[in-house]
Amino acid sequence: MTFSPVGLTPLLGVFDMTRSLMFYRDQLGFEVVMASPEVETAEGRFSHWMLLRHGAAELMLNTQYDSNERPASPDRGRQAAHADICLFIACTDIDSAYQTLSERGLKADPPQLAPYGLKTFSVSDPDGYLVVYQEHR
Repeated sequence: MTFSPVGLTPLLGVFDMTRSLMFYRDQLGFEVVMASPEVETAEGRFSHWMLLRHGAAELMLNTQYDSNERPASPDRGRQAAHADICLFIACTDIDSAYQTLSERGLKADPPQLAPYGLKTFSVSDPDGYLVVYQEHR
């Protein structure tokens, strides 16, 4: 029997769901497709888990801490380890993507041709994950 996967959806552990949602939804343009019920906690009101989608790109966000257990600041060691994780998002028009995201307040260097042949630009999210937009040339 043969099967064919139809997608891949990474799950990212986030320190502050509200801050991460503002980045992915408000700046990058992802939409919330599904979410766990909102909870009222000492940290605020939010969902602990969300499925986000922008075009064919999907990702899930999950809080790193249970309700009322989040420390006052992120664990620097944990956040530094996130630098090893890159999310590559394919685009049909990288220059337009850069312009649109820049207009939404995203701070990134302009797209450049990478040595491996893709035109890219990248940003880090609030938790230190690298988000790379790429266009196949």
